[in-house]
Amino acid sequence: MEAAKRGSVKALVWKLASVSDQKRTDALCELRILSKNDPDSRQLIAEANAVPLIAEALYSPIAVVQENATATLLNLSISSKDHIMSSHGVLDAVSHALRNPASPSVEQCAAAAIFSLLSSESLRPIIGDKRDIIFGLLEIVKNQSSEPRSIKDALGALFGLALCPLNRAQLVGLGSVQILFNLVLKNQRTWLIEDATAVIAQVAGCQESWEMFKIAMGVEVLMGFLDSSSKSSCRTKENSVSALLNLVKFGGEEAAREVRDKMDGRVVDGIVEVAQNGSEKAKKKALELLKDVNG
Repeated sequence: MEAAKRGSVKALVWKLASVSDQKRTDALCELRILSKNDPDSRQLIAEANAVPLIAEALYSPIAVVQENATATLLNLSISSKDHIMSSHGVLDAVSHALRNPASPSVEQCAAAAIFSLLSSESLRPIIGDKRDIIFGLLEIVKNQSSEPRSIKDALGALFGLALCPLNRAQLVGLGSVQILFNLVLKNQRTWLIEDATAVIAQVAGCQESWEMFKIAMGVEVLMGFLDSSSKSSCRTKENSVSALLNLVKFGGEEAAREVRDKMDGRVVDGIVEVAQNGSEKAKKKALELLKDVNG
């Protein structure tokens, strides 16, 4: 059974290398469906050296080609990350599709593929070294016409990047702080504010972030989410606590003083609420923030 499946995959990859545009397109369509419906096929596709050919298709200006290529790569990224990352030029190809999508579907799948790859901790500094990828993700978040699914996957990818401390200064330098705060101020969607503040909390964990937080009035925005009179979700409040704590830790004395000076009783009540009702990790951070502020 596996031998037959392997043979079918090799035949598709052979078609993918054809000089015929139609044969290549047909092969991509079949690989997309196969990799979506049959998880066992993903490893076989990767082992058949399909990734370089799929990556090449990401440069196509034809929507159906780019769509099938990005969707197939997304499917393969679930279980074949090593094959993808060992293929020369694949990140540059994904970056091209991210920044030059032939359709909204391409943009979403490219962002989702990066998000999927970033679930591997070892890949975060490698992908974070690609400025064009970060720029492309931030453009999705900044663009008001982006599809909600694309924004969610882009925020997920940015969060994965920000989990690596080495990437945070780069994220700050490319304007992430201003873009993320603009996003949360202009939207009322709970999931979006939760996802964006999760990225903000991580980005706050570097020395370079404080100057950008001042420009964006980040402390005031975060405290607004924590205000006991706000209708912010529990997760947004937890993220706001984490962000303020990181500012106190990494922003220097000026940041710590700013957080202390601007904190009023209603904000303290919000932090206490997190300390009492948040997740175990959030409770510890809330208690630490209260200690730092009162100390």
